[in-house]
Amino acid sequence: MEHDASLWAAVAATFVLAGLVKGMIGLGLPTVAMALLGLVMPPVQAAALLVVPSLVTNVWQLAAGPRFLALAGRLWPLLAGIGLGTWGGVGLLDGWSAAEARRTLGVILVVYAGLGLTDLHFRVPPAWERWLALPVGVVTGALTLATGMFVIPAVPYLGALGLSRDELIQALGLSFTVSTLTLAVALAAGEPWRRR
Repeated sequence: MEHDASLWAAVAATFVLAGLVKGMIGLGLPTVAMALLGLVMPPVQAAALLVVPSLVTNVWQLAAGPRFLALAGRLWPLLAGIGLGTWGGVGLLDGWSAAEARRTLGVILVVYAGLGLTDLHFRVPPAWERWLALPVGVVTGALTLATGMFVIPAVPYLGALGLSRDELIQALGLSFTVSTLTLAVALAAGEPWRRR
């Protein structure tokens, strides 16, 4: 019972900290929460805890932007790729252990932090956008399924499209909402995670 109380205290503290980060910079609730929760539980359990808070904050972020329909029309290959990557990864991850998921989560967090700390600025030429969107979405979906994190490579890709600040925030909300919904459905339906 004492272990359960300390686990729930860690979960509560994690969500408070992640919520503060989200409130200050507008991003980061899943990133902070997955990084900290991954220390005390398997990533699949942490991802399940994140579904509702992520969905609420991302739908809010999505709804606040000015160009939902235009962005959805532009980003549909990325969004379709996220769905394909999530569902396609179900069979691939059947044999994964919690330790492998933690290692993958750690690599993603290091890459994401490294990109944030460097002065690298990617640009996707408009002619490449349709060609890159689907593979970026597939990789994002598979990594989301494996780790509960939906930032790599979708966030750098979206940042490289030359969107305005408001468009980027709404595009991130759209991408994160689709990632959260597909992850939630996969977690609810996926037998492999029940054994982890």
